[in-house]
Amino acid sequence: MTRVVILAEKPSQAKAYAEAFTIQEKTKTHIQLKPDETFPNGATITWGVGHLVELKEPHDYKPEWKRWKLDQLPIVPDRFLEKVSKGKWEQFQAVKKLFQQADVLVNAADVDREGSNIFYSILRLTGVKGKPIQRLWINSLEKDEVRKGFKNLQSNDKDLRLFDEAKARQISDWMVGINASRLFTLLLQKKGFSSYLSIGRVQSPTVYLIYQRHKEIENFVSEPFYQIEGLFQAETGAYKGLAEIKEKDKAKVQELMDKHGLKEKEDLTGIVEKIDQKTKYQKSPKLHSLSTLQSVANRRWKYTPSQVLKTMQKLYEKRLVSYPRTDCNFITESEFSYVVNNLNAYQKALNVSFTPVSLKPNKRFVNSSKVQEHYAIIPTKTVPTEKKLNGLSREERNIYNEVLATTLAMFHADYVYEETVIFTHVHDLPFKSTGRREVKRGWKELFPKPTPSKQEKEAFLPNVQKGEEVGARLHIKESMTLPPKPYTEGQLINMMKTCGKLMNDEEDVEILKEVEGLGTEATRSSIIETIKAQKYIEVNNNNVYVTDKGIMLCEAIEGTLLSSPSLTAKWEAYLKKIGRGEGSKQVFLKQTGQFIEKLIQETPDSIQQVNVRTTGEKKKWNEPIAKCPACASGSIMDRYKFYACSNYKEGCKVTFPKRLAGKTLTNNMIKTLCEKKRTRVLKGFKGKKTFSTALTLDENYKITFDFKKKA
Repeated sequence: MTRVVILAEKPSQAKAYAEAFTIQEKTKTHIQLKPDETFPNGATITWGVGHLVELKEPHDYKPEWKRWKLDQLPIVPDRFLEKVSKGKWEQFQAVKKLFQQADVLVNAADVDREGSNIFYSILRLTGVKGKPIQRLWINSLEKDEVRKGFKNLQSNDKDLRLFDEAKARQISDWMVGINASRLFTLLLQKKGFSSYLSIGRVQSPTVYLIYQRHKEIENFVSEPFYQIEGLFQAETGAYKGLAEIKEKDKAKVQELMDKHGLKEKEDLTGIVEKIDQKTKYQKSPKLHSLSTLQSVANRRWKYTPSQVLKTMQKLYEKRLVSYPRTDCNFITESEFSYVVNNLNAYQKALNVSFTPVSLKPNKRFVNSSKVQEHYAIIPTKTVPTEKKLNGLSREERNIYNEVLATTLAMFHADYVYEETVIFTHVHDLPFKSTGRREVKRGWKELFPKPTPSKQEKEAFLPNVQKGEEVGARLHIKESMTLPPKPYTEGQLINMMKTCGKLMNDEEDVEILKEVEGLGTEATRSSIIETIKAQKYIEVNNNNVYVTDKGIMLCEAIEGTLLSSPSLTAKWEAYLKKIGRGEGSKQVFLKQTGQFIEKLIQETPDSIQQVNVRTTGEKKKWNEPIAKCPACASGSIMDRYKFYACSNYKEGCKVTFPKRLAGKTLTNNMIKTLCEKKRTRVLKGFKGKKTFSTALTLDENYKITFDFKKKA
C-alpha cells in the first residue's frame, strides 16, 4: 500500500484540494481522502501555516550575537539553520510524523519559488530523507483543475532548483538585513542618533525612490510662463485655443501681440482656416497581471496593493479567479477555449450583453510562448451564482468585476473617438484648439464610467466650418510650472516595476528590464507594507510621503549600492540563473558576504557626512516606559520586538507583546496598563471580524480583553 502525503501551504488551500475528492476524515492537523481513481490507496493532505519554519536568528547561533556591537560584524554563521516558527510547533510535529510515515510526498504549496522554499525547508527540518517527491503545478483551485493537476504530477527537478533560488534569496536577505541594520544604526548612534534603522536589499532602494521624488518636489522652484489664449464664439458654441508661443518672458508674448496688432479683451474676429479630423481606435487593455490590477484598483477605488493581493487570494480560494501572484499578461489557447465557452455566463455575471467581434485568439492576449509558470489573471470556469455574487464583500465584487470586464473586453469592439484640431486665425496669428468626441464606447461600456475631468469637459468642440467667421477675445494667460506629484501607492507599484528607466548605466537598465525592477510580483505589496510599518513612509489621501526617519535612512545609505535598484537587479538576475540551473547558490552567498565586508569597511567614513536628525521616535527601544507592576524595582522597556522588565537577569519574567490580535500596542497603552491596570476601549483588534475592547492586566501580569467596559 502506497501512503501519499500532500503538503499544502495553508489550511484554506488544503481544504480546496480536499473538496476536489471524497473526504474520509478531517482532523486538526490533516485531512484524509478516500481511495479513488487518482489515489487508489487514499491520501493525506496536511499543511503549513504559511512558514512553519524560519531561519534561526543571530542569538540562536551565539548568545553574544544578541547584543548589537560593531566589533561582532559581520555576523555570518558557518551554516545557516532553520527552526520551527513561534507558535507553530504542534502543526510542525504533526507534519513531521506524517512525512515519516509517507511512501510518497507531494509538494502542493503555491507554485512559485517561495512555495518550493516552504516545502523543502519543512522537509529538511523533519530530517526525513530518501522519499520520492512530486510537484503539483496548477493555476486554479477549481475541482477539475485540482483533479487534473494531481493526475499529472510533475517531477521535482525544477522545484529543487527553485528551492535553491529561494534559499539563496532568503539567506542573502538575512545577511544584508542583520549586518547592514546593525552597522548603520550603531555608527549613527555614535553621532547621537536615538533610534534604529532596519535595512533591506529591496526595501531600502524602494524608500530611496520615494525620497528622490521628495527631493524633486522640495527643490522645485515654480516659475511663471505666458501664453496667448483665445476664447472663440461660433454659431454652434464656444471654444478655446492657444497660440503656439510659451515664454517665461511676458514681454516676448506682448511683442507677438503687438506684431499682429492685437489687444487684450477687445472684441475681434477670427477665421476658421483649417479643420483636421481623425478617427482613432483604442484597443482593449491587456489582461491583468497582479501589478496592473493593483495599479487600476488603487486609481479607481484607492485600494492599497496589499488589500488587492489579499482580496485576490480570497477570490482564488473561492475558485473564482486564476492564480493571483502572476507577472504575465497572456493566456494560452487552453484557457482561451474555456473563456469562449463561458462568454454568455460571464456576461450575465457582469450584467452586460454584447455580440463578440471575434471568437478567434488574438496574439495581443493569447500567446503560449509568453506564458511560463503562470498565465494572466482571468476568471475561472466556475461562474458564480447571483447568490454567491451577493455574498462577496464590496472589495471582492469590485476586483472580480474588474477581472471579468478585462477578460470580456478582448472580445469587444475597439473604443472609437474622433480627434478634431481647429486652427483659428486672428489677424493672421494661428490658434490651435484640440478636442475629441466619443463615437463608439466599445469595450469601455464594460467598465464603470469615470466622472469627466475639467480638461475632458473643455475638450468638447462645436461643429464649425472652414472659412467661418467667429467672435474672438484674447488675453495673455499666466500659468505657473508645477512640481512633480508624490507617488500614489498604485504608481509606486509601477515605479518599482519600471525603475530601470531611472538608471544611467546601460547594463543596469537591461538587467532591471529583464527582472522587472524591484521585488517580484508576489512581494512588492508586502515591501510597501514593511516600509510603512518601519515608519519610513506614510500614506495620506493615497499619496506616499517619506518621513523624517525615511530621510535619515536615505541620507545614510546615499551613494551606496543599498540606495540603488541596480544591486537588487543584479541579485535577481543571478537568482533567476540559479532557478534555471545555470548559477550556484554557494557563489551567490559568497558574493553577498563580500558585499557586506565592503560595506563594513566603507560605511564608517561615508557616514561622517550624514547630519543626524530627530525622527520623532522614542529614544532607543530600551528606554523606561513605566515601573514594572510585578517587581516594582525594575522598569518596563521597549525591547524592539516586545516589552519586558529591566530586571529580567534578576529573574523578573514580565513581558508584553508588541502586537495583540492584529493591533500594535503602543508605549502609552503599556504605561496605562502598568499604572492603572486597565485601558479605555480601543478599536482595531482583529479576529474573525474587527472588534473593540478595553485591555486589563490580570493577577499574573498577562493582558486580557475586557468586553464589559463601555466606550
